[in-house]
Amino acid sequence: MTGRTVLITGSTDGIGRRAAVRLGAAGTRVLLHGRDPARARATRDEIVAAGGPEPEVLLADLASAAGVDGLAERVRDRTDRLDVLVNNAGVGFGAPGAGRRVGPDGTELRFAVNYLAGYRLTRLLLPLLLRSAPARIVNVASAGQEALDLDDLQMERSYSGVSAYRRSKLAQVMFTFDLAEELRGTGVTVNALHPASLMATTMVRESGYASLSTVEEGTDALLRLIDDPGLADVTGAYFDRTRAERAHPQAYDRAVRRRLREVSDRLAGR
Repeated sequence: MTGRTVLITGSTDGIGRRAAVRLGAAGTRVLLHGRDPARARATRDEIVAAGGPEPEVLLADLASAAGVDGLAERVRDRTDRLDVLVNNAGVGFGAPGAGRRVGPDGTELRFAVNYLAGYRLTRLLLPLLLRSAPARIVNVASAGQEALDLDDLQMERSYSGVSAYRRSKLAQVMFTFDLAEELRGTGVTVNALHPASLMATTMVRESGYASLSTVEEGTDALLRLIDDPGLADVTGAYFDRTRAERAHPQAYDRAVRRRLREVSDRLAGR
């Protein structure tokens, strides 16, 4: 990955941070994204201390369309190529008993950050990725997937943080499958990944769940999709760690994917 440029959203904590540090230390030009300036500076300093090139720090709140648009604009201003886009930023289950939350645009928070932000950002950066081909898009999803209610995508009728998270992650997988078909033959691949189960991250600690995996395990799985030469031509796949697996059955329903895409395009202003 030496000399290549990688954007990882949510790269100041969890596997996003570990992947950014390991890539940066190996000579990759990393575009660091986060919301907290102090954590972003700490991640940047860790990469520099490891001998890597100083990364670009790009602050943005991906809960809003304006935040996503601003991030895309700064990426285009800072680089004329993008070899890898990792849509990793996310909101977890939330604290036990926490209620429904919405972002600045009135969109349910997990749907907005975990799914819609990546959908919008990818669309905005797609011309840059196509010019940089061969390039890769990795959507960090989850094995925890739950069928979408297309008549209540915002979960206004009945809400659970766990269900909201799982539905947003299934939506990511659906987007992966659709985009891979759209981009087939362009040199840009798109895959989804469940990196590891309940890693020892901030969002897992907040939820009250016990950790089952380490951040390093998840980072290893993510880096494989980012730079393994053996996966150069693999696209439209869902990986559970390092194994290609079947996603939730609803992900293969083209009619459901089409309806989700129509809603997403409307919410993303396309």
